[in-house]
Amino acid sequence: MPLTIGVLALQGAFEAHARVLQNLGATPKLVRTPEQLEGLDGLIMPGGESTTMLKSLERGGFFEALAAFVAEKPTFGTCAGAILLATDVAHSTQKCLGALDISVERNAYGRQNESAILSSETSMPGAPLEMVFIRAPRISRVGPGVETLAKRGDDPVLVRSGSLLAATFHPELSGDERVHRLFLDMVEDSQRSYR
Repeated sequence: MPLTIGVLALQGAFEAHARVLQNLGATPKLVRTPEQLEGLDGLIMPGGESTTMLKSLERGGFFEALAAFVAEKPTFGTCAGAILLATDVAHSTQKCLGALDISVERNAYGRQNESAILSSETSMPGAPLEMVFIRAPRISRVGPGVETLAKRGDDPVLVRSGSLLAATFHPELSGDERVHRLFLDMVEDSQRSYR
């Protein structure tokens, strides 16, 4: 039976994530209310503007439902989604889920017009990974249980801890589906460990 993966559809390129999931044989489900988290095997929190996203999450107990989901089920945050997963946002009082032991700095690589497409070696098999950075956050600290899978210079840009995955770039906007495939593998591994 295909995995059912939620994509938080409050803003950002959620439809692009859904297309990649479909290409990989998963069933994407757009999530706009806390009730729609029910029955999902995993969740992707896409990019966008993290403070705007938080405003939507602060209605109807959505933030609390999301925190409970992330504590139990595999979750992948990209860009703003990575900020939401973090334990600490530098120079900000911004609320975050505190699920992944990383510190992030918002918009650390510059404004929209300083966005970039780069390629970097990764610990995943295959060629260097194409990474699309748009007003990207920077991971300034990774905790002891966090594995760095790819870097931009010295900065981690793809990290994993347990069943949580975070990228400061937008894998849904590249033609390379390996990061989403890795997440689906993590979801399958987590299901095996529950059986």
